[in-house]
Amino acid sequence: MTIIDSLTAGSMAASRKPVRWNRPLLFLTAAAAVLAVVSVGGILFDDRILTGVPIWLKPFKFAVSFVLYAWTLAWMLAVLPRRSRPAEWSAVIIVGVAVGELAIIVTQVLRGKASHYNVDTPFDELLWSLMGTSIMVLFFAQVAIGVVTLRQRIPNRAAAFAIRLGLGISLLGMGLAFLMTAQVTDTGLIGAHSVGVADGGPSMPVTGWSTTGGDLRIGHFVGLHALQAIPLLAFALGRWTRLAEVVRARLVLIGGSAYAVIVLLLTWQALRAQPLLKPDALTLAAFAAVAAVTAVASVAAVRSRP
Repeated sequence: MTIIDSLTAGSMAASRKPVRWNRPLLFLTAAAAVLAVVSVGGILFDDRILTGVPIWLKPFKFAVSFVLYAWTLAWMLAVLPRRSRPAEWSAVIIVGVAVGELAIIVTQVLRGKASHYNVDTPFDELLWSLMGTSIMVLFFAQVAIGVVTLRQRIPNRAAAFAIRLGLGISLLGMGLAFLMTAQVTDTGLIGAHSVGVADGGPSMPVTGWSTTGGDLRIGHFVGLHALQAIPLLAFALGRWTRLAEVVRARLVLIGGSAYAVIVLLLTWQALRAQPLLKPDALTLAAFAAVAAVTAVASVAAVRSRP
């Protein structure tokens, strides 16, 4: 049974219409997957290092992220009971923006230059400005899709909560990225990932997140992937439990709310120049409080009458 079958059985049974996948988003999924493979080759055979990591690591991470993002959005549009022209056009805009951003990142890699926060030359500054503008366009295109999902009635309540919360929290994650553009480094440059230390220092493998200071990419990353995490929670509850639909919906709402708070806590931790794996007592207490409240609310949701 697929994730669509598990989350939307009621909707599909009622309409008896074939699932219609958004083709531009599927194209983006395939193109980003190809770029991910090419980037792996670059990591293996191109020994250049930029800001302390292999130069092809950034396009690899962005490509994988867009594979997940585009496929998930395509699934969400397929779940909607009715096709929406504004949502379909918003998806086309997202594809155009994503292709443009990936093209800029690859261009800068080929030039041996940083793509983010790079204003060394007028051309570098132009590319960085285009990236910043494109992200704003993508943000509002996703807002439009979010509005469509709020206006349509999705019969499966757990799926409805999962889609709406996933879209909303991922928008929060996108918004947190603007904190990076407000960072001022010791050299006076505007824009940085790390807090309390310079970019390019000791970092975690693959992610590149700082191990000596705060890193604003963590909250941004976790927030973005609510788009996958919350629907997967709904899928797991539908596939591996026998809970009533209303109970599953409550648990998705509780889980999504806790997820949003965790995104904010991770950002708060980073802003205090604290590495992810070295939380202080206050940070641990905050996460423990979220875990306790979530556990109590979940038990209450399961025990309450449907």
